[in-house]
Amino acid sequence: MSRQTERVTDPTPPTHFVGLDLAWGTSRPTGIAVLDAHGRLVHVSGAVGDDAIVAALTPYVEGPCLVAIDAPLVVTNTEGNRPAEAALNRDFRAFDAGAHPVNRGRPEFDPPRGAVLAERLGLDLDPASRAPRRAIEVYPHPATVALFELGRTIKYKHKTGRSFALLQSELLRLVGLIEQLARADPPLHLDGPASDWDDLRAAVEDGTRKSELRRVEDRVDAVLCAYVALFAARRPDAVTTYGDAATGAIVTPTLPPGLRPGPRQAAVAEPDPVSPVASAVRAFADALPGIREATAAMVTEVTDLLDDAGVNYLSVTGRAKSLTSFAAKASRTVEGARLYADPLTEITDQLGVRVVTYVTDDVDAVVDLLGEHHRILDDRDLGRETASEGRFGYSSRHLLLSVPDAPPYTRVPCRAASVQVRTVLQHAWAEFEHDIRYKGTVPEAHAPDLDRRFTLAAGLIELADKEFSAIRERIASSGEDSASDTDSTDPRISGQELATFLTARYPDAGWSRSDHYDWMARLLLELGVTSLDELAVLLETVDHAALDRRLGYKHPSRAVRRLDDALLALFGEQYVGLSGNADRRDLLTERHARIARPA
Repeated sequence: MSRQTERVTDPTPPTHFVGLDLAWGTSRPTGIAVLDAHGRLVHVSGAVGDDAIVAALTPYVEGPCLVAIDAPLVVTNTEGNRPAEAALNRDFRAFDAGAHPVNRGRPEFDPPRGAVLAERLGLDLDPASRAPRRAIEVYPHPATVALFELGRTIKYKHKTGRSFALLQSELLRLVGLIEQLARADPPLHLDGPASDWDDLRAAVEDGTRKSELRRVEDRVDAVLCAYVALFAARRPDAVTTYGDAATGAIVTPTLPPGLRPGPRQAAVAEPDPVSPVASAVRAFADALPGIREATAAMVTEVTDLLDDAGVNYLSVTGRAKSLTSFAAKASRTVEGARLYADPLTEITDQLGVRVVTYVTDDVDAVVDLLGEHHRILDDRDLGRETASEGRFGYSSRHLLLSVPDAPPYTRVPCRAASVQVRTVLQHAWAEFEHDIRYKGTVPEAHAPDLDRRFTLAAGLIELADKEFSAIRERIASSGEDSASDTDSTDPRISGQELATFLTARYPDAGWSRSDHYDWMARLLLELGVTSLDELAVLLETVDHAALDRRLGYKHPSRAVRRLDDALLALFGEQYVGLSGNADRRDLLTERHARIARPA
């Protein structure tokens, strides 16, 4: 017998949701996890023995609470299984999520340990009860199938024949899926100040023995049980109760309609069979140090490209995909079938770089520059896509670039780099929107107003970006000198003066970074050029169009780069040898060779 719970208003909503992964014996550790009323993880631990469990739970169950226990609570039958197991198995056995028989013939259920603990804590065991302090029996395997729409259960439990590599990759997969509940309804928040979730994840990633994984597994299961308690309280219409209060009941999220079991993995001859997902996760873990090295190299390369071209930008940052994020993505399914046949090569955001500019014109300049040095495998302008649908929202340019066939990039399995390019305003909107939706607690009643406000902010940001571009174009086209606070007796050209001069000199070139103007001013001083009038006379002798042709530029270079090329053409090896150019002499020598060769 099973029934789907109807939504009712809880007269005394719980202030804590407790998950208890109860051990089969009193000498083995039990996992404990506690969520507060907002779904934030506030406690996670392990305890051995009933007294230790009661002591750990008491602070959280003195007030209104719902405790989800992974263990039988009510057992009246002397043999066979309970009606609850029989009903649950009809739905979930095909997903490998069936329950084992429970009866009083087994000493551990006469009486059930979970019932003894619930009695000591004063918890009502009726799943339909509206008492302020109550407990329900849950079972993580069917919960994972229903919550994450899995075709088969995750094989993270120790069994004969399962290798350490398989157990670790599957537990990481579960960890990643649980982290995705931050975007679920209701959301689970694992990043609170009292949360030890990061330590749990690190223990799985750094584990080297099965025993280490088992210690973590209990606590991860407890977090999942606590979420099932939260889910049952907040979404009773999406919960099914198998059995009843008299003979025992199991509460679990309802099996999604239309979900079908995934294909069963064929037996293999190896003693430690590893699933394709597990194999990919293990290979990714092995490759991760190299991916991190390649990410750092890509950040340096992109930064050098932008600096050399004189493109104005705020920041260039990078990140290598985390092991848990890869495991979660590799395990994604669509209608029971795996989304990635070969996750190691098909997941293309293993190496990620983000460039933040000031104005939208510089976004295009960055994309053009990257396209000159890398083959662009994919280019999506998400802002344009959103606008084409008549909406305001997320705006960013997403590129997928091929990486060189040379170290350290050869250590990246997918052989590609994911690059995001956006303005500082677009970046601020995206980060805040992600932070609120991913981490924030938004009441359902407020969601429409929240969406409207985000849309309004996105529209205002698009307008602000356009105004910033217009301001820059107005200054660039005016060609007027601006007042300077520099000392009139100082013979040096200041960075600010040089910026104003170059803006007027090259109105179509766009701005460069502020520190680059200061750097070029120091190079001019090394050359003995101490006035803008003197610099103007020098530049009159330079054919910039010819320089651009010899250097093979496909797009107009930035102002500082134009000056850099002009000085290189004018002073040659003297310019290359300046102390301010010490870290780029090889690059300048190569560029000077291209300038000096016959047209």
